Amino acid sequence: MKTKKPWAVIMKRELASYFSSPVAYIVCGLFLIFSGILFFSTFFIAGKAELRGFFGMLPLLFSLFIPALTMRVFSEELRSGTIETLLTLPVSPAQVVAGKYLASLVASLVLLVPTLSYVLACCVFGSPDMGPLAGGYLGAVLLAAAYTAIGLFASSLTRNQIVAFFAAAAVCTVLSLANTFMVLLPGPVVTVVSFVAASSHFESISRGIIDTRDVLYFISLAALFIVFTVRTVQDARKD
Repeated sequence: MKTKKPWAVIMKRELASYFSSPVAYIVCGLFLIFSGILFFSTFFIAGKAELRGFFGMLPLLFSLFIPALTMRVFSEELRSGTIETLLTLPVSPAQVVAGKYLASLVASLVLLVPTLSYVLACCVFGSPDMGPLAGGYLGAVLLAAAYTAIGLFASSLTRNQIVAFFAAAAVCTVLSLANTFMVLLPGPVVTVVSFVAASSHFESISRGIIDTRDVLYFISLAALFIVFTVRTVQDARKD
C-alpha cells in the first residue's frame, strides 16, 4: 500500500477541523449574505443581469472573510502547544505549511461555490458576457490563493487568533484599497502602488483580459508569504 504524503495527511486533518467547527459555516454564511446583497442590489434595483458589482467588491470581502478562516490555523496550535508535537514528527516545516495552506485554500474557495447560483441567475434572466464571468472567477481563485497565504503567515506569528485576524485583514485591505488613493499620489508613486495593489491586477483579469503579469503577481505574492510562513515555522522548530 502506498504511503500517504505528510502534507496530504495534514491537509486532510485541517479540512476535517475546518468543517467540524461552526466557524467555517458562520463565515461562509456571512460571506453569502454580503455577496448576495452586492449581487441582488444590481440584479433587482439596477435591473442588470451581471456580476460586476460583486466582483468589484470581492477583494474587500476576501480581505475580511479569508483572514477569519485562516486566523486559527497556526495560532491555535501555538496556543495549545500542539505545534511542538507536530514539529517533532518526521515531517518538514515545508510539508506542514503546504498541508495547512492547501486546506485553507480549499476552505477559502468553498466561499465561492454558492455564488455560482448568481451566474445561473444571470444566464436565465439575461445574456451575460461569459469572458468577464470566467475571468472574474479565475481572478477570484488567484486572489484567494494570495490572501490565504497572507492569512497563514499572520497566523504563524502569534498565539492570539484575533491578532492574527486583524494583522492579515489589515494587509489584505491595504492591497485591496491601495489603488483607491492613487489620485492623491505623485506620478512616480502611482506606478509602484498600481503594481502592488491586488485590486488593480484583479480588475484586469475580471474584465476577461488574462495578462500573464497579473497571474504572476498573484502567484508570486502567494509564494512569498508561503516562504515567510515556512521560515517562521522553521524558527519555531529550532526554539
